[in-house]
Amino acid sequence: MSGNHAHPTATTGQRTLRADCANCFGLCCTVPAFSASADFAIDKPAGQPCPNLRTDHRCGIHTTLRQRGFPGCTVYDCFGAGQHLSQVTFTGHDWRTSPDTAKKMFAAFPVMRDLHELLWYLTEALTLPRTTPIRDALTRARDTIEALTNETPETIARTDVTTQRMNVNPLLQKASELARATTPGPRRDHRGADLIGAKLKGADLRGANLRGAYLIGTDLRDANLTMADLTGADTRGSDLRGADLSRTIFLTQAQLDAARGDTTTKVPATLTRPTHW
Repeated sequence: MSGNHAHPTATTGQRTLRADCANCFGLCCTVPAFSASADFAIDKPAGQPCPNLRTDHRCGIHTTLRQRGFPGCTVYDCFGAGQHLSQVTFTGHDWRTSPDTAKKMFAAFPVMRDLHELLWYLTEALTLPRTTPIRDALTRARDTIEALTNETPETIARTDVTTQRMNVNPLLQKASELARATTPGPRRDHRGADLIGAKLKGADLRGANLRGAYLIGTDLRDANLTMADLTGADTRGSDLRGADLSRTIFLTQAQLDAARGDTTTKVPATLTRPTHW
């Protein structure tokens, strides 16, 4: 693929790398702790179900989360870890069935979620143009991570995700460099930059490196982000109205959900335009 970058279909093999809540046991509503803040209306300790979680593992206020003070829930993505842990690792056994099942599942979930995120990035990297020189290395890395997700709950919980990230990140960075190398424009380097509230309306950010950049409340209206690398960028409240994100690389659904946009925002075909835009 040389000219037109297509995002991954969010699958690897038969695995879906997007959350499928219908096949999960409400793990994201149970395992993490919440702190009362602009993102969550209540305090919730780790390992305790949110009071809005019904016994069928569905959210009782799913359609009104933002209005009820839970916008943090609307921007969370487990990258498919929840349903894989629920249906594959634990073969459909609900954590409510026994304290031992709950303990093992809750310990494995944060690790599984991080491993699935790495799987998503590696799958994305394999779709990027001009990454042929490292395609075999990317495939091996993806296969290694996928194998870890198929281990026992105890092994998953013991997995050192930091080490896995350190192994994967150089490959992802190289993939980004190769993909952006011939992009026209200034290809600005804003890696890790503090661009909170910056006025970048109409900016030419084609091929820009925005890995880990702080884009909180940034004005990106009508900006061109073609082939810009948004790995880990904080897009909370960024204004993307009219921006071209159709071929942005390493853009996640959660980043879109955290931002503001409208019908004129161009989004990748494989991501969903947020309902609150």
